Amino acid sequence: MAKPPAKTAPLKLLAEDAEDLEVVAAALQDAVLKIGDIAWETKARRLTLTVNRYRWGAQEPERVRSAVQMGSVLGVQARRLRRNASEAVVQLLTLAFEPGEAPGGRLVFRFAGDADLAVEVECIDLVLADISEPWAAKSEPRHED
Repeated sequence: MAKPPAKTAPLKLLAEDAEDLEVVAAALQDAVLKIGDIAWETKARRLTLTVNRYRWGAQEPERVRSAVQMGSVLGVQARRLRRNASEAVVQLLTLAFEPGEAPGGRLVFRFAGDADLAVEVECIDLVLADISEPWAAKSEPRHED
């Protein structure tokens, strides 16, 4: 009798510098989320995105629900992301860091359709954690050349 494939442990990553952020960005590539799954808590200086992350490297195409939370947030600016379209789905292409006054700068989430979310931070303080079991994805994300 064949054994079922080994279960992969949920991903948990902490980013505290630009190098760490590159690892998180790779894990988040092609994640999808609804605009309504972006939560900015001004008083707590915290921004949370709840995404359906594509699990690159899995044997079969699959996604998992994940949370991305940033602390030490000074401000958030959205371009081409309409807050009133809470059910609109966007696809994350990449996450980049633009250094400012050390150790701060801007975390920039770039989405398909030329949209982005710029997060001004005192320092890089980001956590990515899977919060569900993975499920079968309909297909592997593809990009036009």
